[in-house]
Amino acid sequence: MLERVVTEPDNYAPFLLSQGIRYGSLLFISGQAGAADDGRIVEGGFRAQGEQAFANLRRALEAGGSSLKDVIKVTIFVTDMSHFEEVVELRRRFFSEPYPADTIAEVKALYDPAAMIEIEAIAAVHTA
Repeated sequence: MLERVVTEPDNYAPFLLSQGIRYGSLLFISGQAGAADDGRIVEGGFRAQGEQAFANLRRALEAGGSSLKDVIKVTIFVTDMSHFEEVVELRRRFFSEPYPADTIAEVKALYDPAAMIEIEAIAAVHTA
């Protein structure tokens, strides 16, 4: 059975998509950008957006009964691959061994012209 993951605030509802979907012991998290609670992309450049995107990812994972340590696969989209080393530093800060499988891809644009990074993930959910 599919179970929708909802966080508060839910900036995704107007776009007719879910923050995440839980299916059995797997959790699929939609792309999390560097948006604050008001839905606006945070100021401060790539690093600030990356930290906010990971904080948003953490919140969505926890809402679905998982955590950053349970991420199996992560996909990180950036609008400029020159930030690759910063992505590695963010991964080092927010993930630990065994590191999740990962894809990092440069894209032409994200949903908001100000967005520079978006992170989606698949994670395990531990059921009691």
